Amino acid sequence: MSKKPKILLFDIETAPILAYTWDIWDQNIALNQIKQDWFVLSWSAKWLDDKKVMYMDQRNAKDVSNDKALLEGIWKLLDEADIVVTQNGKAFDQKKLYARFILNGMTPPSSFQHHDTKKMASKHFAFTSNKLEYLTDKLNTKYKKIKNSGFTLWTRCLNGDLDAWKEMEKYNKYDVLALEELYLKLRTWEPTVNYSSFSDEESFKCVCGSEKFRSKGYAYTCSGKFKRYVCTSCGKNYQSKQNELTLEKKKSILK
Repeated sequence: MSKKPKILLFDIETAPILAYTWDIWDQNIALNQIKQDWFVLSWSAKWLDDKKVMYMDQRNAKDVSNDKALLEGIWKLLDEADIVVTQNGKAFDQKKLYARFILNGMTPPSSFQHHDTKKMASKHFAFTSNKLEYLTDKLNTKYKKIKNSGFTLWTRCLNGDLDAWKEMEKYNKYDVLALEELYLKLRTWEPTVNYSSFSDEESFKCVCGSEKFRSKGYAYTCSGKFKRYVCTSCGKNYQSKQNELTLEKKKSILK
């Protein structure tokens, strides 16, 4: 039975920590100087290849810092996902969400694979920057990370400005759309998903899910000769595990 993995792309935005300080340069903020801790302000997510972009924020919350309902929404998606894709999400988004989950008495979502486009980019390339803004500007053709009004957008949202919330929604959603296009560009360079492991069928599947390949000669090592194939959909290269020299040797012995 053929089954596609459920791949979730997501991005979160958090509120800043509010603190008392006597200066603006090189400050060491003590815990008793914190007036209000950070919380999740909004999130956006979509299933890979699905047109719908999901979004939740705190614009209608009675207490903007009470993000429990918001967390439950993204928790359900993470719990359903086989694989998640983020930009810098291993260092930020996932850990931030998990911190808010445990603080709100929530259990961990089901386990999933996590692919981070920032790590994928730094592993295989030497770009000038591995930030989403740079990568999507250089590699994407349809969706690029959009610029916003900066820190004032966050303060306007916290002050209940509905126009600011609309801007935040567009900004958050575009991050996910840009992330998806970027991921599709990068995954050809790294075997992020083994589609074959999600299927009971014997046919081999590419990292993009395609089953169509063309022959591309041979790859040679000091001790072997292996058939090469290329995916006709995304261009990913593969190499057979069967050593052709061993087969040829067996044939010569039989003769």
